[in-house]
Amino acid sequence: MPAFTHMCPIPPPPLPPPLSCFALVKVWCTNQEASVLNIDMKANICCVKYNPGSSIYIAFSGFPALLSAETISGSNSFDNLQVGSADHHIHYYDLRNTSHPLHIFSGHKKAVSYVKFLSNNELASASTDSTLRLWDVKENLPVRTFRGHTNEKNFVGLSVNSEYISCGSETNDVFVYHKEISKPVTWHKFGSPDVDDLDDDVGPYFISAVCWKSDSPTMLTANSQGTIKVLTLSA
Repeated sequence: MPAFTHMCPIPPPPLPPPLSCFALVKVWCTNQEASVLNIDMKANICCVKYNPGSSIYIAFSGFPALLSAETISGSNSFDNLQVGSADHHIHYYDLRNTSHPLHIFSGHKKAVSYVKFLSNNELASASTDSTLRLWDVKENLPVRTFRGHTNEKNFVGLSVNSEYISCGSETNDVFVYHKEISKPVTWHKFGSPDVDDLDDDVGPYFISAVCWKSDSPTMLTANSQGTIKVLTLSA
């Protein structure tokens, strides 16, 4: 079974400024001042991701009750856009026609905090209903629901790497799922009795961010205490 190898903690960086709340998805072109598209979602926007089959994609995510998203494009060539929102649904758009979404994926019971593409056709989502879900955006079908972590009120991060999906938990653990298995394949608790963690106060902390290094088993993780760790997934 895969397991985590703990590496050295890293001092936390300064916090970024908060985002504002407009309930809009804005698409920008870098050679003009005004946005080229505005999509009024009638709900707070948590995360926006381009399908990796598109020429350009970039995402911004916000916070509960302080949510917005702006997508910046350096090209006038738009394709499919995935939007996660606080209305419990995932909205899939073709930006050549934004009058209606291509599909609305339903299944989460609470706000969808993150969306991440594993491939052109596979999309992972995270919600404050303590689940992750995998969707087929080509066939517009749900594929699998992942349970094991706890996430009811905070943004705990979501990252994908090939066949693996990682997220944080409000139990101060980092969880990793394989896309074919609905239960976690491994997890790591911040404050576990590693040599670097002997003086850690576990406290009421939660994981706040996870990020795989591209094409690597190495992951950067952080929690609400301000601790950052490098973890490696080993066989």
